[in-house]
Amino acid sequence: MTDIIEMNRIVKIFPPSLVALDEVSVTFRKGEIHAIVGENGAGKSTLMKILYGMQPADSGEIVHDGKKVKFLDPGEAILAGIGMVHQEIMLVSQYTVWENVVLGSEPVKFLDHLDAKKARELVRQKIEEFNFNLDPDAKVEDISVAARQKVEILKLLFRNVSILIMDEPTSVLTPQEIPQLFGELKRLRDNGQTILFISHHLEEVLELSDRITVLRRGKKVGTIEARDATKAGLAQMMVGREVIFEAIRKPQPAGEVFFEAIGLNYTDPDKRPRLIDINLQVRAGEVVGIAGVEGNGQLELVNVIMGLLEPTKGIIKAVGKDITQISILEKRKHVAFVPQDRGNMGASVLANITENIIMTHYRLNKNFTRWAGRVLDFKHSAAFTDEVQQKFDVQMSSGEALFKSLSGGNQQKVILGRELLLEAPFILLDQPTRGLDVGSIEYVHQQIMDMRAQNRGILLISADLEELFRLSDRIAVMHKGKVVADLVTEQTNVTEVGYLMLEGAAYDA
Repeated sequence: MTDIIEMNRIVKIFPPSLVALDEVSVTFRKGEIHAIVGENGAGKSTLMKILYGMQPADSGEIVHDGKKVKFLDPGEAILAGIGMVHQEIMLVSQYTVWENVVLGSEPVKFLDHLDAKKARELVRQKIEEFNFNLDPDAKVEDISVAARQKVEILKLLFRNVSILIMDEPTSVLTPQEIPQLFGELKRLRDNGQTILFISHHLEEVLELSDRITVLRRGKKVGTIEARDATKAGLAQMMVGREVIFEAIRKPQPAGEVFFEAIGLNYTDPDKRPRLIDINLQVRAGEVVGIAGVEGNGQLELVNVIMGLLEPTKGIIKAVGKDITQISILEKRKHVAFVPQDRGNMGASVLANITENIIMTHYRLNKNFTRWAGRVLDFKHSAAFTDEVQQKFDVQMSSGEALFKSLSGGNQQKVILGRELLLEAPFILLDQPTRGLDVGSIEYVHQQIMDMRAQNRGILLISADLEELFRLSDRIAVMHKGKVVADLVTEQTNVTEVGYLMLEGAAYDA
């Protein structure tokens, strides 16, 4: 198998002195699936962005098909046959599949008018060629997330890309959709395409990849054959120590009810019921997990609890107090909240890191201000920033750096640190480890267990069933806006929960 890409001695330094890549050298072969793994801030995304022309390297060289290249932008990379599918799906939802695929590369006829018939036919042929099972005339807003990701891939194949870079390709998919994506990627590999993908999920890496390159703090640790790798071995290469994967929850009695939803309903503006008679309790010293295929009411439940949506009817209580109608700031005295959308809901990406870390704290804790709350205490704010950085291992240059300069995983660590250090008795966690590496996930899980040991009540929404079974005392399953089961974790299994997620009813064992 021949090398199609060589990246030699790549160096990237972000001002003032953050070394993102330190003389990293790696090769990628034609017709292979090659995973790039490492902790948050290890340099994975930076390395791929340099290859794709999104960022320049400070030194080093790239060799493509035996020739030195230096892509100044993604357009040049695409012309050379290199494309990238990002975590965030970037399609025009009101356009059809074929319209999205040809956008920017439309076939034209007389006077540069779009040749719609030819464009649709070319897309149809590509769908057939790669066996993608897509309807070219379907509107993107009407198809599944998995199908949208296939449209993103098809856009690049339409431009004759032979090297596909995928950043966390399963992050937007449900567990049921992942095997379908893997099948598509393996078919592309067998067709001669090279797939480079970044992932934090080591089980997926071991299942899908042919070779694996591990980065740690900007340096290459090694490249190994996937058949010779193990989950524990990869984790140790990534973080430099042994990582524990088994359940860490210890038996402890639950205390008083810290959170309660009573007869909670929500109907959206289009008169569609999204939450139907939700009844939930979370007690002190208890983790209750919420399982469900995405889009079955989990997001609406979170938004209703936090006051971002008004329930049609029902009551929400925290520590015995009715918080259904109180202001969001008042709710934050009782509820710590980690949202799934860190960029839009969890942070202000254009503010600096310290400003994001002290959010809510400076409104509820007098130590953050002076002069009767009129002036921020910058010394206290800086000290709190240092505390979050150290406790949650946030890789950052300084508190003055913009939040958006952090990697996605480090952004999540900032939000987790801010929220878990609030003194609220009830903690609402919506996908808290999405985008984190195994070392960070292990640490966050331990933090959650520490909160549980401190008799705080925790409601955990997660698409990761392994995470739910590792942390939860009980697992509630949501299906079509209803809680269809509330199960003691030790008395159920992944098969039963998965079936309830898909069918909304118990199966016959």
